[in-house]
Amino acid sequence: MSTAAITTAKEVFDLLRDDLVAIEREFERLSTSDVDSITEIAGYLREGGGKRIRPALLLLAAKALGYTGNSSIRLGAVVEMVHTATLVHDDIIDLADIRRGRPSANTQWGNSKCVLAGDWMYMQAFRVALEERNFRVLDLLINLTQQMVEGEMLQMERLGRAVTEQEYYELIYRKTACLFRVSMQLGCVLGRASQQMEELLGDYGRNLGLAFQIVDDVLDLTASDEILGKPTASDLREGKATLAVVHSLQHGTVEERADILAVIEDQSFTRVSHERILAILQRNGSLDYAMQVAYGHAEAARKNLSILPDSEFKRALLWVPDFVVAREK
Repeated sequence: MSTAAITTAKEVFDLLRDDLVAIEREFERLSTSDVDSITEIAGYLREGGGKRIRPALLLLAAKALGYTGNSSIRLGAVVEMVHTATLVHDDIIDLADIRRGRPSANTQWGNSKCVLAGDWMYMQAFRVALEERNFRVLDLLINLTQQMVEGEMLQMERLGRAVTEQEYYELIYRKTACLFRVSMQLGCVLGRASQQMEELLGDYGRNLGLAFQIVDDVLDLTASDEILGKPTASDLREGKATLAVVHSLQHGTVEERADILAVIEDQSFTRVSHERILAILQRNGSLDYAMQVAYGHAEAARKNLSILPDSEFKRALLWVPDFVVAREK
């Protein structure tokens, strides 16, 4: 990332610093249960870090619309709690051992306790949201969690086989972009935005989330274990076909297609190496294709902000897509 981009990142962080610190404190407070193991697991997950991009989007949307109250802190903690709950469930489903460079929670406490801790975090998030006494907030969060669960189920059904680009987009919308969209929409609810404004800023979140996940999937194939904080090519090892892989399945030779399908169906690199798959993706321009699609969604996200009045918060939102597509992990 360039020096200019780092300066911009610092400016965005400074803009939200106090609110993000307050969200972190609220997240910590909300992660406390009378049952010690729940508090321990929730604390371990929270301390694992993360970019906190979803609560940051909620804050930026609300502030860009003139909101100044404390509900943005509570709802920022809610969206991060929902996100964290999905991660612990994902690790159990994917049999993951590593998350963000540390042992995944399920390797420390076991699947049974972690499933229940994830469920508790979902319910805690809804309990806090209920305190807002706003049916629109609840409607957004209920629809969100249903879509994310449906996305996980659809992905499980499609493991070990090729998918179409349309199926891939449907999956990443439900699993990732939906939460980005709802984070923006919750900010709009707080800022009492018009329906048109909420739709456009929601589309910003959707496009940003799609770009985020596509870049994530490319990095999974190309970055090192150390940078990712988990084993490289985890998606292919789990039988998941991401966008670059789908592209090579559509444009590669018969032999290349057979090699890719062997990895997806085996859910391992036993018969075909990771290096061989990377060579196929590079030969077909598939990694570049996926990144170009991500850039397209990033640009679409920026265009979704045209209706928003100019402010330092709008300028921050205009910068976020650049951060999403330029990141290295």
